[in-house]
Parts: sequence; C-alpha cells; structure tokens
Amino acid sequence: MHVKLDVLEAQGYAVLRDYAGPPVPDSEWSGLEYMEWKSGGDTNFAPIASALGEMECAGFWDHGKPDKDGMWTKNAEICPTLVRYVEDIGVRYGRVRIIKLNPNTYEDAVRNLHLDDNNRLNPEEEGWVVRAWLQLTDDPDSYMILREEKDDPSTETRIPMPRNRQMVIDSERLWHASWHPGPNPRYALITSLESGPALRRWIEREERPNGDEAGVQHGAMK
Repeated sequence: MHVKLDVLEAQGYAVLRDYAGPPVPDSEWSGLEYMEWKSGGDTNFAPIASALGEMECAGFWDHGKPDKDGMWTKNAEICPTLVRYVEDIGVRYGRVRIIKLNPNTYEDAVRNLHLDDNNRLNPEEEGWVVRAWLQLTDDPDSYMILREEKDDPSTETRIPMPRNRQMVIDSERLWHASWHPGPNPRYALITSLESGPALRRWIEREERPNGDEAGVQHGAMK
C-alpha cells in the first residue's frame, strides 16, 4: 500500500497558513511561456518542472515514470523564487506548473469538477502523490470547490483563495475545480508532492493556528 499522510486522512485536504516567505514578483508568472492545456475550465499552463525538463504538460506516465522526480524546464530560469519555494519544501516533487484560469461561474466550476491522475505507475511501497497549491494573484472572492461525491453538493467544501493561500489536497480523492468570478485571470502554482515524513514535517511547519479555519465553508453555494 502507498504511504499516505494521517493529516489528510479525515478531510482529504489541509489549508495552511498563508505563505510568508520572500515576495513572488508578478513577472515570475506573467513572464513565463504558457501552453494550451485544458483542465477544470478555460485554462493554460506554464510548465516549470516536467517529466524530462521539456516544455510539455503531458503526464509523466507518457515517459514511463510516476509523477515524481520532475526536471526543471526553461521556465524555471524566469521564476527563481518559485523554484526555491518548491525546493524548500524538501519533498520529492513531480509536475510543477502555473495555472492560468480565466473567469468562470459557479455552475462552470461544478461542471468541471474532476479527479487528478496522480499515482499512475507509482510503486505501491512509495508515497502517495498529492498536490499543493500556492495562490499567486489576490482572488479572495474565488473558491477552490471540493466534493467527496461529484454529484452531491452536501459534501462540498469551499476554500477562498486570497494571495499567498497555501493548501495541500489529495486531488485523486476529492473532486475539485476552481470558481473564479474574475474579472482578471487567476494564477496559482501547483506542485505534485510525495507523501511521507518530509511532507508531514512541512505541513506541520506551515499549519494554521488552532481554530483558524481560513474562511473555509461547507455545503453547496446558495
């Protein structure tokens, strides 16, 4: 069986304290090369680490490897703060990329709910791959929509996304998509990370103060 984290066992996600490290200049996402790739809505992606260091968004399994041991692409030269952020987590990482999401509606987000394919070719004795999000633009009225059951709104959780919001999600377990009213595109860093003691330490280091729920809401939108 894969190694999984007890901190994600109950809910499948963890909302961490907001990132408080060196500020990330806007140029580190606006100046990247983006690719046409649709996932969860009208999206484009800028690959920062890929399976072989090439500018592609394809799954690592296309190259016969699990979503681990990512290699930096040429985009990494443009975003050194984000590269350090990923490396400082101290965890084996796979895909690292920026998502650009154009404005949508709540109904769009629900239609685009999906599960990620994070663990194809992942050896069973190794750590389960989850994903971390770092919100780059300030979109406090936008939400990450999570559902245990895709068609059951009673299982829904909504996580607001102000700038510097950090979260870890078992995105192969939870149906997810972002609701982003806009008016401008939303940008966030998404990183595939291997579960294990190193990731547990990072989550514990970044956890929010007791009782601070970060504005998380439960239940379907009205």
